[in-house]
Amino acid sequence: MKNIFYLAVFSMLFITSCDKGFEDANVDPTYASSLDVKYKFPQTILYTAGQRYETWRGNFIYCSVMIQHLASTQGYWNGDKYTLSNSYAGAFWEAQYPQTVKALEDMKAQLEADELTASPEYAMVRVLRVFTYHRLTDLYGDIPYSEAGKGYIDGVLRPAYDDQEFIYKDMLNELKEASDALSTGSSELGSADIIFNGDLSKWKKWANSLMLRLSLRLVKRDAALAQEWAAIAIQGGVMTSNEDIAYVKHQTGNGILQNANGEVFLADRSSRISKTFIDFLQGDPRLPIYAALPDGNSDIAVQKGLPNGYDTTTISDAPGGDDMATYSEVNSNLLQGLDAPMFFQTYAEVEFMLAESAVRWGLAGGAAAVEGHYNAGVTAAMTYLELYSEDAAISSEAITDYLANNPYDSSNALEQINTQYWAAVFLNEYEAYANWRRTGFPVLTPVNYPGNVTSGTIPRRLTYFTGEAVTNKENYEAAVASQGADLLTTRVWWDAE
Repeated sequence: MKNIFYLAVFSMLFITSCDKGFEDANVDPTYASSLDVKYKFPQTILYTAGQRYETWRGNFIYCSVMIQHLASTQGYWNGDKYTLSNSYAGAFWEAQYPQTVKALEDMKAQLEADELTASPEYAMVRVLRVFTYHRLTDLYGDIPYSEAGKGYIDGVLRPAYDDQEFIYKDMLNELKEASDALSTGSSELGSADIIFNGDLSKWKKWANSLMLRLSLRLVKRDAALAQEWAAIAIQGGVMTSNEDIAYVKHQTGNGILQNANGEVFLADRSSRISKTFIDFLQGDPRLPIYAALPDGNSDIAVQKGLPNGYDTTTISDAPGGDDMATYSEVNSNLLQGLDAPMFFQTYAEVEFMLAESAVRWGLAGGAAAVEGHYNAGVTAAMTYLELYSEDAAISSEAITDYLANNPYDSSNALEQINTQYWAAVFLNEYEAYANWRRTGFPVLTPVNYPGNVTSGTIPRRLTYFTGEAVTNKENYEAAVASQGADLLTTRVWWDAE
């Protein structure tokens, strides 16, 4: 049955606008208003997972190298050198608003018009909607939110930007209401739900797990509010095993059916795994799963990370030399498939957040439970990799040995927990970048590439899509006046100094 819906999605591409212009996107609806939500839902999820265009530029060219999971000597990998490409920095915005946001607002409006706001499907749309907006606001700060995606619905062609504080508080309320509306049983969407196959209990767990993620984003800005929402999320019931992971299993085919990370690797083989990450992975059973030499050799003894901040000329001065064939890349046999899963949020992340909540506030079992959450997080971060391939499975013995050699250290709790979080979200670079800005962990050494625009500091956000300054000029300028200059160094609201 799932294949039928993927085929339905594919067929719909022929009636879907490919225009990435924001104003045009608001004028030209993506979907026919009479089309049942169950046919819109899978395509919207696939848009949420991302396509090659924004994934290449946002997830990889910027986030992955700023966070030092990957590195590249190519000049167009701007995040590796803290240089600015307005078009690359704005690509996630450019793609997500006319596709994902518009599709979500369309479904939400249709369910409201049909008086189905009490339905589980409406709650599911609200959860997916929060997931999309939280990525957008985490990357850019103040964004169109309350008026976004409503050009066709309400005639709002130039949406105002909401400030991030308002957005975050509203998203948390949205998740709470969605969680309250979800229970057990199955959605009528069935296999059209290509995340959980209509399992409402898993949607409820994801709503609360996402609430926990958002609550922790607030720790630098409002610790009391962060604690309040973390407690609500935990009490509501978060993920409890890898069976609860929110992810999409892609298929080899065309367009949005395929894993966007895999499409990027197929198109661009210039990236390597960062020396920072390879150094961390020494003695870690994930090393031969994450990394391999370009010839496919995954022997841990030969894996070598590429230092960040070098180009094709200066790499000759790097300690490892300039032979790119000797630097490890993402394992092409295990993690680069076009049919690989795309992960939105994992159980491992949740366990690390529970550990942090226990350290900070005594939640989730308090101090006595921190080690258990830490161990569960590490274990889940290793065992979930078999969802890529059975060849990526890590034995329980290897995990036990790793934990014995890397035990929980209460004197260094937040750094240890969040450094493991960084390792666990490899290839979900949007989340790695957001959590690093929130916590400062792992401790990264910035590069100081000639001509960088950040004075040698890791960027704190991405710049807005350039079309906004023209087509939505008044609202764009108001956002800049409120938030600060449209620069890589301007911090978003929750990223307080």
